[in-house]
Amino acid sequence: MDISKKLGARIQKLRQDKGLSQEDLAFESDLHRTYISHVERGSRNITVIGLCKIAKGLGIKPSDVLEGIRL
Repeated sequence: MDISKKLGARIQKLRQDKGLSQEDLAFESDLHRTYISHVERGSRNITVIGLCKIAKGLGIKPSDVLEGIRL
């Protein structure tokens, strides 16, 4: 599995653990819902800014999003 798919799966799990829909996370992150969908599927390369926005939307640190992901 490539890094984009691993990161997407991690973001999806964190979102679901918080009980958020993709739309909820997009709103909290100030991003579009389709962007969240693409990131979660691993079909879009996420930027550092996007990662920080998603982490903020999840109420966690960006480093927490990356926790446990192996290259």
